Amino acid sequence: MAKGSSAVSASGVRCASSASGNLAELVMQLRAGLGPGAFQHIIAYFSTDYDAEALIAALTAAFPDAPISGCSTAGAITPGGMMDDGVLLIAFPEAGFTVHSGVVENVSEFGVERATDLARRLKHRLQAGDPARRKPAFAMILVDGTSNTEESIVAAVHWAIESVPLIGGSAGDGLTFSGALVVHEGRVMSDAAVLFLVETSVPFRIFKTQNFEPTPIKLVVTAADAERRIVKELNAEPAAREYASAIGLLPDDLGPFSFASYPLVVKVGGNYYCRSIRNMNGDGSLSFFCAIDEGLVFTVARPQDMLRGTQETLEEIAQEIGGIDLVIGFDCVLRRLDAENRQIRHQMDELYRRFGVVGFHSYGEQFNAMHLNQTLTGIAFGKAASGAR
Repeated sequence: MAKGSSAVSASGVRCASSASGNLAELVMQLRAGLGPGAFQHIIAYFSTDYDAEALIAALTAAFPDAPISGCSTAGAITPGGMMDDGVLLIAFPEAGFTVHSGVVENVSEFGVERATDLARRLKHRLQAGDPARRKPAFAMILVDGTSNTEESIVAAVHWAIESVPLIGGSAGDGLTFSGALVVHEGRVMSDAAVLFLVETSVPFRIFKTQNFEPTPIKLVVTAADAERRIVKELNAEPAAREYASAIGLLPDDLGPFSFASYPLVVKVGGNYYCRSIRNMNGDGSLSFFCAIDEGLVFTVARPQDMLRGTQETLEEIAQEIGGIDLVIGFDCVLRRLDAENRQIRHQMDELYRRFGVVGFHSYGEQFNAMHLNQTLTGIAFGKAASGAR
């Protein structure tokens, strides 16, 4: 486990992590890791081992001139490698970036309307001022991953911001699934989403990468609680039993590693997308990370080479933007579990360090209008940061 690490990108974005269980020591290490300087906005990704209110209060006191936003996670990707527990800070500098942000509360009840309104207001800020001085912009969203609202929130935001590219991740709480948290400017909330619109002259690209291929095995959802994302029956049989049979296991053998190793996918517009299983319930039903409904046809998939697929995607992006300086990534927790199961976590750590990937392990990933699973989405910043002054 990475105990503490830091990095400074050419664009001025700084990162620092610590896994200390002592709050005072943790904050001291994070302050030292970020170093001196003026920060426009600090993003905090943290494990739920910490008292979130106390943690955010301590960070706010340590960085009084910068708003603190972020979310709880299922693990972090730090400059030193993956970290199951701890805190990662990503600090945007005053120069080179302009960060606009807002929060949508009560997303499970009023999410679509409030998300649309917030996205429009933030987009209006991008359009204010002299058109000749406007910079390219991207959007980043953090959604409570236990609110079951990501699809509708992401679709609403993407529709409102139009051509602005959007990436993000669903906040988690380890692998307990009892309640995730998001933070906006020092306020800790559940059932909420935080949206950032960021202007920058630094070249960037958003991307996604996934590593699986469909098999001929089909599973049809024949009974479900769509609101709670629970599948009760597959092919008119108890869901867990039918899924286990399809992948050659017994129901008692199912768990996070088998869900990661044998993902379920759906075909949308000619492409396959994961609809990953979150956990098996006591009654033999299956809870999912993504929206489901009766009549949905799943295809059992088998993973391909995650290491090679991720490397090829990052190399392609690097070629497009003249080299990668930093990547802010949203990596499904099931990808991490699959890497551990296949004993390639160390190689993934090395790959992420090579390309400057930082971020967190999520309950779901966002890419433009799509809410995804078992995917790495992110934004890569180029090394040509001449405009970031």
